[in-house]
Amino acid sequence: MTATIARPASPGGLARPAPQDAPAVAQLLGRPMPTDRLRGWVTALVLTVVGGVVRFWDLGWPTDQGTPIFDEKHYVPQAWQVLRNGGYEDNPGYELVVHPPLSKQLMAVGQWVFGYDPVGWRAASALAGTICILVIIRVARRMTRSTLLGALAGVLLIADGVSHVSARVGMIDIFPALFVLLAFAALLVDRDDVRARLAVVVAEGRIGDTVYGPRLGVRWWRLAAGVCLGLSLAAKWSGLYYIVFFGLLLVGFDAAARRAAGVTRPFVGTLVRDVAPAVWAFLAVPILCYLASWLPWIASETGTDRHAVGQQLPVGGPFGFLPDWLRGLVYYSTKVLEFHATLDTPRGSPHPWESKPWTWPMGLRPMLYYYESGTAELGCGGPSCVSAVMLIGTPALWWVSVPVLGWSIWRVVTTFDWRHVAVLVGYGAGFLPWFTNLDRQMYFFYMTPVAPFLVLAVVLALGEFLGRREQGLERRRTGTLVVGVYTGLVVANFAWLWPILVGTWITADRWNAELWLPSWR
Repeated sequence: MTATIARPASPGGLARPAPQDAPAVAQLLGRPMPTDRLRGWVTALVLTVVGGVVRFWDLGWPTDQGTPIFDEKHYVPQAWQVLRNGGYEDNPGYELVVHPPLSKQLMAVGQWVFGYDPVGWRAASALAGTICILVIIRVARRMTRSTLLGALAGVLLIADGVSHVSARVGMIDIFPALFVLLAFAALLVDRDDVRARLAVVVAEGRIGDTVYGPRLGVRWWRLAAGVCLGLSLAAKWSGLYYIVFFGLLLVGFDAAARRAAGVTRPFVGTLVRDVAPAVWAFLAVPILCYLASWLPWIASETGTDRHAVGQQLPVGGPFGFLPDWLRGLVYYSTKVLEFHATLDTPRGSPHPWESKPWTWPMGLRPMLYYYESGTAELGCGGPSCVSAVMLIGTPALWWVSVPVLGWSIWRVVTTFDWRHVAVLVGYGAGFLPWFTNLDRQMYFFYMTPVAPFLVLAVVLALGEFLGRREQGLERRRTGTLVVGVYTGLVVANFAWLWPILVGTWITADRWNAELWLPSWR
C-alpha cells in the first residue's frame, strides 16, 4: 500500500494539523514563519528600492573615453550583436565567444531599452543586482524566521562592494549570481513544502503505510529550482557546479525530512521516492533551459560555428545521424572548453590583477576595473585627481569570513544545523571547484555568486548574537547593540569605499587612503 497526500495550500503558512504524533509533526514543521507577513514584504520592497537607487546611481559613469571599461569591451559589443541579430552572436572574423548567450541576451534588452550607451550597457546588470537584494531578504527571513534578520541581509548585500560593482558594469557575473540565488530560494521553499506535506501524513497516522514513506506528488518549487539552475548554466558554465552541489543538498533535505517524519527506511525512501524525479528537475530541466537559450543561434544562418558541419566538421560520419545544429553546438562548445582549459597563467608574466582562490574569502586581491588621473581642473579639491573603480569586498564584511565560516562548520559538526549546511553548500559550490586547476588564470570577480552566501553566513552568526525572546530582555538588548554596531560598521565601511566603487573623482591622497593593504595596489 502506498501513502499519498494532497499538496498543502501554502508551505510557509500551513496550519498545523491535529497530530497523532505531535513530536514528529513539531520536528518536521520547526519554527513557524513570522506572522508579520505584510511588514515583511514592505520591509523587503523598501530596502529593494533603496538598493536599486544605490545600484543605478550615476550608472553611466565611468567610461574609457566614451567606450566600455575592462571586460565590458568583450561583452558589451557581443550583447549589441545579440540585439542586432535577434538573439545570437555572429562574431565575424574571429572566435572569442567564450560564454553561453543568456547573460548577453539580457544585456541586449538593456541596450534595446536605453540604447548603445553606458546606461544601456549596464542597466540589465543593475536590475539583476537589485533583484538579488529582494531575493536575499526573503531567503534570510525564511531561513531565520525573522523579518529583522531578513532586513539585515538586505542591508549587508547593499553594502557589499563585490555585489555593488558587479551590478554596475556590463559584465556577465551578476546574472549567474541572481539565478543561483533564485534557485537557492526555491530549494528552501521546497524544503518547507516537503515537510508540510509529510506533517499531514504523520498527523493522519499514515506514515507507516510503507517503509519508504509517502509519494510527495508534483514538487513545483523543486522544478522552479531546476529552471533557475538551467538559467544560471545558460548565463555562465560555472552554473554546472551549483547543479551538482544543490542536487546533493536537495537529496540531503529530503532524507532528513523523511527521517524526521519517522519513515522506517528514510534514505532508501529518498532514493526510491525522490531521486528519480530530482534527476528530471535537476538534470533534464536545466539542459532544456540551456538549449532554449541557444534557439536564436539554432535558427540562424550566420551564428558563430552554426554551420560547422560541412566546414570544420565532415558531413556524415559516425555522428551523421545527429542534427547539424547539435553537432555544430558540440563543436562550438569544445572550442569554448579548449579556451578555458588552456587559459593558464603565463610563467613570468601573470595578469596584473589575477589572484588565486585562497585569497578570495577575505578579498585580499581585488580587481581594478578602471583608473584615470588628472589635474585639479577636474574638481576633486586637490592638485592631482584620481577616478577609479575597484572590485573590492567591503572589509567589514569580507574580513570576518574566516571566523564566520568556521562558526558555520562548527554548527554543522555539533548540531547539524541545516541552515549552516545550506549556506556552506552554496558558498562551496562557487569557491571549491576553482582549486582543481590552480594553473588557470583566475580572478576575484568569480566570487560574485558567492557573496550572497557570505552575507547569509554572517546573518546567521548575527542571529546568534541577537538571541531569542526567551533569553531575557538584558540578553536581547546586548545582542541588539552588537548587531547594530556591526551593521553600522559595514555600512560606514561601504560609504568610505564609495568613491572607488563608482569612480568619483578624489584626490591622490584620498586614493592612497582607500588602499588599505599592499595587495590592493
